[in-house]
Amino acid sequence: MAAVLGLSLTAAALRAVTPWARGSRLLAASRGPQARREASSSSPEAGEGQIHLTASCVQRLLEITEGSEFLRLEVEGGGCSGFQYKFSLDTIINPDDRVFEQGGARVVVDSDSLAFVKGAQVDFSQELIRSSFQVLNNPQAQQGCSCGSSFSVKL
Repeated sequence: MAAVLGLSLTAAALRAVTPWARGSRLLAASRGPQARREASSSSPEAGEGQIHLTASCVQRLLEITEGSEFLRLEVEGGGCSGFQYKFSLDTIINPDDRVFEQGGARVVVDSDSLAFVKGAQVDFSQELIRSSFQVLNNPQAQQGCSCGSSFSVKL
């Protein structure tokens, strides 16, 4: 799948060619090296259990989401360091989900995944070779692999 390989597809192209379970569509998951960007809080009382959205993340989500769509962030076992991030567009909020909203853009994280990303930033990065959502400055991650798409957790 092109998105998994780090290639960028527009949301419209994803809608046209990719059916996903639970109404979600895989976008791209990576965690490449990036300059630290100023994070914007998802709520006035941002704490350790929060996910922070950068301005570029909010802007891109407003461009690609339609109606009740939001960005879902999940953590799965896999990758060369043990865990990997997965981003998808979704429309269904489950009972165990936490919703982080800023400026009309929403990121939803299930309670199991939140334990692995609490306090992190979600960013949208555009580079010459790819565009993707990324998790930056994750205080729960001990180290990542050289490909930047997986991480190991602090014990």
